[in-house]
Amino acid sequence: MGNLIVLALLGAVFYYIFKSYSKYEDYSKAAFKNFSISYDSIKNSELGLFVSLVAKVAKADGKVDALEAQLIGIMLDDISAVFPESEKTKDILKRIFDEEKENIDDAQAIARNLARAIKRNKAKEQQFMGFLIQLAFVDGTVSDSEEEILQIIAEALEFDPNAYHAIFDQFEKIMANMTPQANIGDAYKLLGVSEQDDISVIKKAYRKLVRVYHPDIIKSQGKSEAYMQEATQKTQEINQAYEMIKDARK
Repeated sequence: MGNLIVLALLGAVFYYIFKSYSKYEDYSKAAFKNFSISYDSIKNSELGLFVSLVAKVAKADGKVDALEAQLIGIMLDDISAVFPESEKTKDILKRIFDEEKENIDDAQAIARNLARAIKRNKAKEQQFMGFLIQLAFVDGTVSDSEEEILQIIAEALEFDPNAYHAIFDQFEKIMANMTPQANIGDAYKLLGVSEQDDISVIKKAYRKLVRVYHPDIIKSQGKSEAYMQEATQKTQEINQAYEMIKDARK
Protein backbone atom coordinates (compact mmCIF):
# COMPACT_ATOMS: atom_id res chain seq x y z
CA MET A 1 0.00 0.00 0.00
CA GLY A 2 2.78 2.41 0.91
CA ASN A 3 4.49 2.23 -2.46
CA LEU A 4 1.19 2.61 -4.28
CA ILE A 5 0.53 6.01 -2.82
CA VAL A 6 3.87 7.71 -3.41
CA LEU A 7 2.87 11.10 -4.74
CA ALA A 8 -0.61 9.79 -5.62
CA LEU A 9 -1.91 11.80 -2.73
CA LEU A 10 -0.40 14.95 -4.22
CA GLY A 11 -3.26 17.25 -5.00
CA ALA A 12 -5.98 15.44 -3.07
CA VAL A 13 -5.64 17.48 0.03
CA PHE A 14 -5.42 20.65 -1.98
CA TYR A 15 -8.67 19.84 -3.76
CA TYR A 16 -10.25 19.54 -0.35
CA ILE A 17 -8.78 22.61 1.32
CA PHE A 18 -8.72 24.98 -1.61
CA LYS A 19 -12.25 24.43 -2.93
CA SER A 20 -13.40 27.27 -0.69
CA TYR A 21 -10.42 29.49 -1.54
CA SER A 22 -10.36 29.52 -5.36
CA LYS A 23 -9.01 33.09 -5.52
CA TYR A 24 -6.29 32.59 -2.94
CA GLU A 25 -3.06 33.75 -4.63
CA ASP A 26 -0.77 35.21 -1.97
CA TYR A 27 2.25 33.26 -3.20
CA SER A 28 3.41 34.61 -6.55
CA LYS A 29 6.41 36.35 -8.09
CA ALA A 30 4.52 39.64 -7.87
CA ALA A 31 3.92 39.18 -4.15
CA PHE A 32 7.63 38.60 -3.48
CA LYS A 33 9.21 40.88 -6.08
CA ASN A 34 10.67 43.23 -3.46
CA PHE A 35 11.71 40.51 -1.01
CA SER A 36 15.35 40.71 0.10
CA ILE A 37 16.97 37.29 -0.19
CA SER A 38 19.12 36.19 2.74
CA TYR A 39 19.25 33.20 5.06
CA ASP A 40 17.62 35.12 7.91
CA SER A 41 14.91 36.73 5.79
CA ILE A 42 13.95 33.40 4.22
CA LYS A 43 14.04 31.47 7.48
CA ASN A 44 11.80 34.00 9.24
CA SER A 45 9.35 34.33 6.35
CA GLU A 46 6.11 32.39 6.51
CA LEU A 47 7.29 30.01 3.78
CA GLY A 48 10.63 29.53 5.51
CA LEU A 49 8.88 28.76 8.80
CA PHE A 50 6.67 26.32 6.96
CA VAL A 51 9.69 24.52 5.48
CA SER A 52 11.04 24.20 9.03
CA LEU A 53 7.81 22.46 10.07
CA VAL A 54 7.97 20.21 7.01
CA ALA A 55 11.40 19.10 8.21
CA LYS A 56 10.02 18.25 11.65
CA VAL A 57 7.21 16.12 10.26
CA ALA A 58 9.44 14.41 7.70
CA LYS A 59 11.97 13.37 10.37
CA ALA A 60 9.43 12.62 13.13
CA ASP A 61 9.73 8.87 12.61
CA GLY A 62 13.52 9.03 12.58
CA LYS A 63 14.23 9.24 8.86
CA VAL A 64 13.26 11.06 5.68
CA ASP A 65 12.39 8.26 3.28
CA ALA A 66 12.54 8.36 -0.52
CA LEU A 67 8.85 9.10 -0.96
CA GLU A 68 8.97 12.03 1.42
CA ALA A 69 12.16 13.32 -0.17
CA GLN A 70 10.56 13.44 -3.62
CA LEU A 71 7.49 15.27 -2.36
CA ILE A 72 9.66 17.77 -0.47
CA GLY A 73 11.91 18.30 -3.49
CA ILE A 74 8.93 19.29 -5.63
CA MET A 75 7.68 21.58 -2.87
CA LEU A 76 11.05 23.35 -2.58
CA ASP A 77 11.15 23.85 -6.35
CA ASP A 78 7.70 25.42 -6.32
CA ILE A 79 8.37 27.66 -3.32
CA SER A 80 11.75 28.91 -4.52
CA ALA A 81 10.29 29.76 -7.92
CA VAL A 82 8.14 32.58 -6.48
CA PHE A 83 11.10 34.36 -4.89
CA PRO A 84 13.70 36.54 -6.60
CA GLU A 85 16.99 34.66 -7.15
CA SER A 86 15.26 31.29 -7.23
CA GLU A 87 18.40 29.14 -7.18
CA LYS A 88 19.84 31.04 -4.23
CA THR A 89 16.50 30.76 -2.47
CA LYS A 90 16.32 27.02 -3.09
CA ASP A 91 19.80 26.52 -1.64
CA ILE A 92 18.76 28.45 1.47
CA LEU A 93 15.53 26.47 1.80
CA LYS A 94 17.48 23.21 1.54
CA ARG A 95 19.85 24.43 4.25
CA ILE A 96 16.90 25.34 6.49
CA PHE A 97 15.34 21.93 5.92
CA ASP A 98 18.56 20.06 6.67
CA GLU A 99 19.14 22.05 9.86
CA GLU A 100 15.59 21.85 11.15
CA LYS A 101 15.10 18.13 10.57
CA GLU A 102 17.75 17.45 13.21
CA ASN A 103 15.69 19.02 15.99
CA ILE A 104 11.97 18.32 16.23
CA ASP A 105 11.62 19.57 19.79
CA ASP A 106 11.00 23.18 18.79
CA ALA A 107 8.08 22.43 16.47
CA GLN A 108 5.60 24.15 18.77
CA ALA A 109 7.61 27.37 18.93
CA ILE A 110 8.07 27.47 15.16
CA ALA A 111 4.37 26.82 14.58
CA ARG A 112 3.52 29.72 16.87
CA ASN A 113 5.91 31.95 14.94
CA LEU A 114 4.21 30.86 11.73
CA ALA A 115 0.78 31.64 13.19
CA ARG A 116 1.98 35.16 14.01
CA ALA A 117 3.57 35.59 10.58
CA ILE A 118 0.34 34.73 8.74
CA LYS A 119 -1.77 36.67 11.26
CA ARG A 120 -3.98 33.65 11.91
CA ASN A 121 -5.10 33.59 8.28
CA LYS A 122 -7.43 30.58 8.12
CA ALA A 123 -6.86 29.86 4.44
CA LYS A 124 -3.10 29.74 4.96
CA GLU A 125 -3.47 27.62 8.08
CA GLN A 126 -5.44 25.08 6.07
CA GLN A 127 -2.94 25.20 3.24
CA PHE A 128 0.01 24.56 5.52
CA MET A 129 -1.66 22.02 7.79
CA GLY A 130 -3.01 20.14 4.81
CA PHE A 131 0.42 19.72 3.28
CA LEU A 132 1.89 18.51 6.58
CA ILE A 133 -0.83 15.87 6.92
CA GLN A 134 -0.24 14.89 3.30
CA LEU A 135 3.46 14.46 4.01
CA ALA A 136 2.79 12.18 6.97
CA PHE A 137 0.58 9.95 4.81
CA VAL A 138 2.85 9.70 1.79
CA ASP A 139 4.53 6.46 2.84
CA GLY A 140 1.18 4.78 3.49
CA THR A 141 0.98 4.95 7.26
CA VAL A 142 1.09 7.68 9.89
CA SER A 143 3.32 6.71 12.78
CA ASP A 144 2.59 7.64 16.39
CA SER A 145 5.48 10.11 16.35
CA GLU A 146 4.22 11.74 13.16
CA GLU A 147 0.71 12.04 14.54
CA GLU A 148 2.04 13.51 17.76
CA ILE A 149 4.01 16.25 16.02
CA LEU A 150 1.07 17.03 13.73
CA GLN A 151 -1.09 17.52 16.79
CA ILE A 152 1.52 19.78 18.40
CA ILE A 153 1.69 21.93 15.28
CA ALA A 154 -2.10 22.05 14.86
CA GLU A 155 -2.59 23.16 18.45
CA ALA A 156 0.10 25.84 18.15
CA LEU A 157 -1.60 27.14 15.01
CA GLU A 158 -4.94 26.98 16.84
CA PHE A 159 -6.15 24.98 13.89
CA ASP A 160 -9.80 23.90 13.91
CA PRO A 161 -9.89 20.26 15.13
CA ASN A 162 -12.85 19.50 12.86
CA ALA A 163 -10.92 20.73 9.81
CA TYR A 164 -7.89 18.71 10.91
CA HIS A 165 -9.88 15.48 11.14
CA ALA A 166 -11.68 16.19 7.86
CA ILE A 167 -8.35 16.43 6.01
CA PHE A 168 -7.08 13.33 7.80
CA ASP A 169 -10.23 11.40 6.87
CA GLN A 170 -9.89 12.55 3.26
CA PHE A 171 -6.51 10.84 2.99
CA GLU A 172 -7.69 7.68 4.69
CA LYS A 173 -10.52 7.39 2.17
CA ILE A 174 -8.15 7.88 -0.75
CA MET A 175 -5.87 5.16 0.57
CA ALA A 176 -8.78 2.78 1.10
CA ASN A 177 -10.13 3.34 -2.42
CA MET A 178 -6.88 2.98 -4.33
CA THR A 179 -6.57 -0.10 -6.54
CA PRO A 180 -3.64 -1.01 -8.80
CA GLN A 181 -4.00 -0.98 -12.60
CA ALA A 182 -4.63 -4.40 -14.10
CA ASN A 183 -2.79 -4.11 -17.43
CA ILE A 184 0.93 -3.40 -17.56
CA GLY A 185 0.66 -2.49 -21.24
CA ASP A 186 -1.64 0.35 -20.26
CA ALA A 187 0.85 1.35 -17.57
CA TYR A 188 3.62 1.81 -20.15
CA LYS A 189 1.23 3.69 -22.44
CA LEU A 190 0.12 6.06 -19.67
CA LEU A 191 3.73 7.05 -18.95
CA GLY A 192 4.49 7.41 -22.67
CA VAL A 193 7.25 4.79 -22.60
CA SER A 194 7.77 1.26 -23.95
CA GLU A 195 8.75 -2.07 -22.47
CA GLN A 196 12.14 -1.72 -24.16
CA ASP A 197 12.99 1.52 -22.35
CA ASP A 198 15.53 1.53 -19.55
CA ILE A 199 14.14 2.14 -16.05
CA SER A 200 16.01 5.45 -15.92
CA VAL A 201 14.03 6.64 -18.96
CA ILE A 202 10.80 5.47 -17.36
CA LYS A 203 11.64 7.20 -14.09
CA LYS A 204 12.35 10.45 -15.93
CA ALA A 205 9.00 10.22 -17.77
CA TYR A 206 7.21 9.51 -14.50
CA ARG A 207 8.73 12.50 -12.73
CA LYS A 208 7.91 14.76 -15.67
CA LEU A 209 4.26 13.74 -15.61
CA VAL A 210 4.01 14.14 -11.84
CA ARG A 211 5.31 17.68 -12.13
CA VAL A 212 2.76 18.46 -14.82
CA TYR A 213 -0.26 17.17 -12.95
CA HIS A 214 0.32 17.52 -9.24
CA PRO A 215 -1.13 20.72 -7.70
CA ASP A 216 1.33 21.64 -4.98
CA ILE A 217 1.37 24.34 -2.33
CA ILE A 218 2.04 27.11 -4.85
CA LYS A 219 0.37 25.81 -7.98
CA SER A 220 -2.92 24.98 -6.23
CA GLN A 221 -3.77 28.64 -5.80
CA GLY A 222 -6.64 29.92 -7.91
CA LYS A 223 -7.49 26.53 -9.45
CA SER A 224 -11.05 25.25 -9.84
CA GLU A 225 -12.59 22.20 -8.18
CA ALA A 226 -12.71 20.42 -11.54
CA TYR A 227 -8.97 20.99 -12.01
CA MET A 228 -8.20 19.63 -8.55
CA GLN A 229 -10.32 16.53 -9.09
CA GLU A 230 -8.74 15.82 -12.47
CA ALA A 231 -5.20 16.43 -11.18
CA THR A 232 -5.76 14.15 -8.19
CA GLN A 233 -7.10 11.30 -10.33
CA LYS A 234 -4.39 11.70 -12.97
CA THR A 235 -1.62 11.69 -10.38
CA GLN A 236 -3.02 8.50 -8.85
CA GLU A 237 -3.03 6.83 -12.27
CA ILE A 238 0.53 7.95 -13.05
CA ASN A 239 1.83 6.67 -9.74
CA GLN A 240 0.10 3.31 -9.99
CA ALA A 241 1.44 2.79 -13.50
CA TYR A 242 5.00 3.54 -12.38
CA GLU A 243 4.75 1.22 -9.38
CA MET A 244 3.36 -1.58 -11.55
CA ILE A 245 6.25 -1.25 -13.99
CA LYS A 246 8.84 -1.21 -11.19
CA ASP A 247 7.30 -4.30 -9.59
CA ALA A 248 7.29 -6.14 -12.93
CA ARG A 249 11.01 -5.46 -13.40
CA LYS A 250 12.16 -6.76 -10.02
